[in-house]
Amino acid sequence: MRLLRNKLAVTIVVLSVSFLGLIVYTVKRDNRSIIESGAGSTLNPVQSLLYQGTNRIKETLDFFLNFSEVKAQNKELINKNQELEDKLATYSDLKDENERLRQVLNFEEDNKNYNYIACNIIGHSGGSFLDGYIINKGKNDNIQKGMVVIAAQGLVGQVTSVDSNWSIIQPLINENLAVSVMVERTSEATGYIKGFNDGQNKNLAKVYDLPMDSDVKEGDVILTSGVGMLYPKKIRIGEVISVEEDKVRVMKNAIVKPYVDFNKLQELFIVSPKDTREIKYN
Repeated sequence: MRLLRNKLAVTIVVLSVSFLGLIVYTVKRDNRSIIESGAGSTLNPVQSLLYQGTNRIKETLDFFLNFSEVKAQNKELINKNQELEDKLATYSDLKDENERLRQVLNFEEDNKNYNYIACNIIGHSGGSFLDGYIINKGKNDNIQKGMVVIAAQGLVGQVTSVDSNWSIIQPLINENLAVSVMVERTSEATGYIKGFNDGQNKNLAKVYDLPMDSDVKEGDVILTSGVGMLYPKKIRIGEVISVEEDKVRVMKNAIVKPYVDFNKLQELFIVSPKDTREIKYN
């Protein structure tokens, strides 16, 4: 019985070797006989399976052998991608900053009777920006109470308190500040603007005391009128979003959305008149 098993095993080994040899022989030969071609046709599916299996094993081994290298390359690509994203963000910030400064410079070109003192916000004077901003310029920089403050987008507010090296700015949307205004489209220079609370914390302002026959309408641009010479003329303030009638006082009021985003103020400039003989600060 054992002899029979040995013979069978030997037979299987011999047949397997012969079978593999025939596969190699069939592949290498260019000119095959009809019988060989028939054998090749029979063996081709087997060759294909053997090749596919060998190829998959090779790919699996390559994956495990190169796993650490692939992991390192992936980490390097992630770092490079982060660097590119950081550079793009920096470029975008610089582009926005250049645009804001360009707008201020354009305003300065049109209003050469004033000096523009750059300053930075270093805190809030109360619980929020509605109470005022603290800036890093004061009497040492010739800042005076009552001076006007602008940003690239338009009017920010007015200096209300000054110390040697700091000052407090009251924002336009605070109800304690009033500014004479005009309508850009019609050049109508009547009324004044103050902060307005609509109950929804939208940081709006309202133009009061417009005559009933005023042509002001939604979409109009509101500017400073320059009355009193405290505020330079034609500083952009905001856009009218609605108009209401006060039938008791026989006046119109205009709700204005300021151009300045008081939550995201960055570069600020204090407007200092070159000739102060006609201006009386409080």
